[in-house]
Amino acid sequence: MAAEGAEEFSSSGAFTNPSGFEAPTVTDFSQSNLGGVSEDSSGANMADISAAYTAPSASGEDAGETPVDFNRLWKMVTDNPQDFNSWTDLLQCCEQEGNLTSSRQALNAFLARYPLCYGYWKKFADLERRAGYNDKAEEVCVQGLKAIPLSVDLWIHYINLLLGTLNMNQPESIQRIRSIFEDAVVAVGCDWHSDRLWDLFAEWEKEQGDLKAITAVYDRVMQVPTQLYNTHYEKLKTHLKSHALQDLLNPEEYKKLQAEYMAIETQAKKEESEPASAEKNESLPGEEDSSGSGKYSEEAVDKMQELVLASREIQYQQNEAEVRKRWSYEDAIKRPYFHVKLLDRAQLNAWHSYLDWEIAEAEAALRVTEGTSVEGQEGSEFKGTIASHKRVMILFERCLIACALYEEFWDKYVRYLEPHSLEETRGLYQRACEIHLPYKHSFHMQWAMFEERQGNILEAQRILEALEKTMPGLAMVRMRRVGLERRMGHLDTAESLLKESVEENKDKPYLHAFFSIKLARFLFKLRKNPSHARSVLQEAIEISLDNSKLYMNLLELELSGDLQLNGGGVQQCVSKALSAPISSESKILFSRIGLQFAEDFGTSVQSLLSIYKEHQKLLSDLGGRKRGAENGDNDDPEKMSKVDDGSGTTASLHDVPPTMPPPPPPVAGADMSAYGNYSSWYQQQYGGYGAYNSWNQYNQYYPSS
Repeated sequence: MAAEGAEEFSSSGAFTNPSGFEAPTVTDFSQSNLGGVSEDSSGANMADISAAYTAPSASGEDAGETPVDFNRLWKMVTDNPQDFNSWTDLLQCCEQEGNLTSSRQALNAFLARYPLCYGYWKKFADLERRAGYNDKAEEVCVQGLKAIPLSVDLWIHYINLLLGTLNMNQPESIQRIRSIFEDAVVAVGCDWHSDRLWDLFAEWEKEQGDLKAITAVYDRVMQVPTQLYNTHYEKLKTHLKSHALQDLLNPEEYKKLQAEYMAIETQAKKEESEPASAEKNESLPGEEDSSGSGKYSEEAVDKMQELVLASREIQYQQNEAEVRKRWSYEDAIKRPYFHVKLLDRAQLNAWHSYLDWEIAEAEAALRVTEGTSVEGQEGSEFKGTIASHKRVMILFERCLIACALYEEFWDKYVRYLEPHSLEETRGLYQRACEIHLPYKHSFHMQWAMFEERQGNILEAQRILEALEKTMPGLAMVRMRRVGLERRMGHLDTAESLLKESVEENKDKPYLHAFFSIKLARFLFKLRKNPSHARSVLQEAIEISLDNSKLYMNLLELELSGDLQLNGGGVQQCVSKALSAPISSESKILFSRIGLQFAEDFGTSVQSLLSIYKEHQKLLSDLGGRKRGAENGDNDDPEKMSKVDDGSGTTASLHDVPPTMPPPPPPVAGADMSAYGNYSSWYQQQYGGYGAYNSWNQYNQYYPSS
């Protein structure tokens, strides 16, 4: 179905899907109970997220008059969906007018395109709640948390919404709130700025009177490096000193504490050398009194509290060490939220440095768990908990909130994630390309290549076809489609795509020439049809008479063919190029090739002499400077100094037959062995025929994106 974020109202009140608002893809989180977010995540379509949310029908107070400026502003955002300012103007207009229907329409469309704007999810939920639709407000929060699960503010807003709408006198309501808290700390509890969520969790458990649950909350947050770690520790110490230990600790820990205390007391008695009989008969300090009341002495309680605090102090010190490692990185992050305004390079570098460090920490922790650390090293298990793959993932997700519009971070993320999970990598590509980077063609093509490597050919084809619809006219996308079909052995499809490109770009000579060259090469190399390839290039030349690349590729085709069958085709191509409106440098190049070909394969010396005279005349017509560059300057001491004395012997003019014209002067270090020095001269200057082959010069054809 169409995405909720893409809906608009028709005149009848029904929903329609306007052009320009395709349903994007966001991170999906499996739900526990009534909409909470769990740890596992993967890509999900916005349509699936929106399926649970259906706005009430436009009736009664909903069917108010559309704001005066709404249609004008709506047209502006549909014409240019990337104009963020127009969107904010539209949303401000809806908010001021207070029209529920228009506000829903605008917010749905806006959040489908900009799902990381958590503030607008909160406004949407508040809008529904003020209108009396508490269930709809809840559903909006769930949608928002699926789109931006690392938003501490949105989690707190969701929880406060439930606290204000549920009947807390019912046990199921308490269980539901606790479940949502659990989902929240799993999703975002490791965030550096998650302190407010942990405090809210502890305060809520305090209201429920569950002292053991409060202890558990503080113990958990003490394993997470957060900004206010010290505050949590102080609250934990106050909590542990304010109540009886048996009411604060779970039964397992309390029994362990008792055993530890007894062991310490026993050891103390042994050190005092008291009689063994006295140890058996006398009650230990701190043991339950003879009355069986189950109470410990005040001294015993104090000692047991010291043991409890000592164990927490160790954990606190370990957590503090992790906080200190991250503090400078976190301090360098100035804008942790999403905005379309560009970040400066210093901010981008700060994210890169932080990510690189966290990845290195995770790799080090992995080596510890694999046994490379000192066995029994204190705190190694805790370090493995903190510096883990999950922390890297959370940091990447945090980064992509602030840097969602930067391809470099999505690329960094997929490169990290691919060795860990192909499915999560696929979901990441989908989220990036379909929501945040719809016009970054290089990343879409990278996604298609990923799918092709995994054998998902149909998906790779779909990605490239969708990209071509979004950004028509990009030669590199069409050539990537051609390459995909060719690799799959679909030569007919590949040829059809090239022919289609040639036909579609007849009014664009530059692109027409590019695709004509590609089609001709395809026909010649793969279809073994030189005549068809020749006709393609000749037709392209008629459209682009001044494109020297077309003549050069036609010349290569002629040179690659059977010279006994079509030996005259080479000189015909050269003559055609020399009479074309191309640059003087290109004409010199073609003339040289024709001269070299006549020297190598000509059948009469008269034709060779004629071609040489024409070549010399061409050089003369272009002026003395170019002729000097052509023929060399033996009097130039700099050039003479480059001669490699052992490379060959310079042929004397007296060695040349009297009927032959004098060859060009030798080039320093060249081989003078063949064809009166023409071959070596040409090879030295231009590197052979391969040097002017323009088949792989793609970039100059690509229009700017």
